[in-house]
This record gives sequence, C-alpha cells and structure tokens, in this order.
Amino acid sequence: MHETHVTRVTESSARDLPAYSVTLPRTEASVARARRLVSASLRAWALDAGAADVCLVVSELVTNAVRHARLEVVHVKVSRVGPRRVRVAVVDRSRALPRVVEAGGDDESGRGLAAVAGFSAPVGGRAGAVG
Repeated sequence: MHETHVTRVTESSARDLPAYSVTLPRTEASVARARRLVSASLRAWALDAGAADVCLVVSELVTNAVRHARLEVVHVKVSRVGPRRVRVAVVDRSRALPRVVEAGGDDESGRGLAAVAGFSAPVGGRAGAVG
C-alpha cells in the first residue's frame, strides 16, 4: 500500500506565491485524489470559478501518467502563478514526452492531451524534469 503525502510549499520567487503538492501511487484512484488537491487549492485561493477546467486538465495528465509512467508514484503540484492563473505539473519520471494523437471517431482514448491544450496556456514537458 502506498502512502499519500500532501505538502504545502511556497514557491521560491519574488512573489512568494503558494503551491500545494502531493505524491500519489500510480493507480486510477489517484486521478480523483489529484482533482481534490486542485479543487482544495483553488478554493483556498478563491479561484473556484475555473475549478472544472483545471480539474479536467489534471485528470487527463494524471490518467496519462497512470497509463504510461515507469515508476510507481506520480507527483502532482498546483501553483498559483498570478492573480487568476495557476500552473499544474504532473511529474511521472517517464523519459518519453506525451504527445497529442488524432483519435478516430470510435476510439475510446487519445483525446486527453488535445483537451488539455484546449483548456490551457501552451503545454510543455521536459523528459526527466522535476516540476
């Protein structure tokens, strides 16, 4: 059984903007736990209005990590980077970067990263990077 560790951290920046992070087991149940972290963070920052979009983004990113990562844990971090902006980072230690694919009309998967791109500012990733 994996333990869940939730940490409140402060970004090391001139603005001292807050962030919350959690390390989760690489299981499907962790997708809902990541959404709860995002929702709680946005409530704490009085940014509830965008919660559904940010929760969709973290759901897709964590689901991708659960399906494709190589380690048994996934690190999720949500940072407040501006008055009305947050950054969501999902670190899975995979050496392969996620890529957007074109899903066919009958495909049951393959649309997640396209949805992330639609709800987010430019998405980026770094192989081996820690967010």
